[in-house]
Amino acid sequence: METALLALGLVLIVEGLVYALAPSIIEQLLVALQALSEDQRRFFGLACLAIGTVMVWAAKTLGA
Repeated sequence: METALLALGLVLIVEGLVYALAPSIIEQLLVALQALSEDQRRFFGLACLAIGTVMVWAAKTLGA
């Protein structure tokens, strides 16, 4: 449970920083995402999920 709360907190910090420091980049990102097909967005989401899973596994393996 502690790890899940830590992970969620870190995600919210990063998201908050992006919105606070560079809101125009978010708008550009949303426009770029609209240009992708649904399959491309799904693949991107699955790739991020896989990379994130490997990163969490590696951090836990290394003792985090």
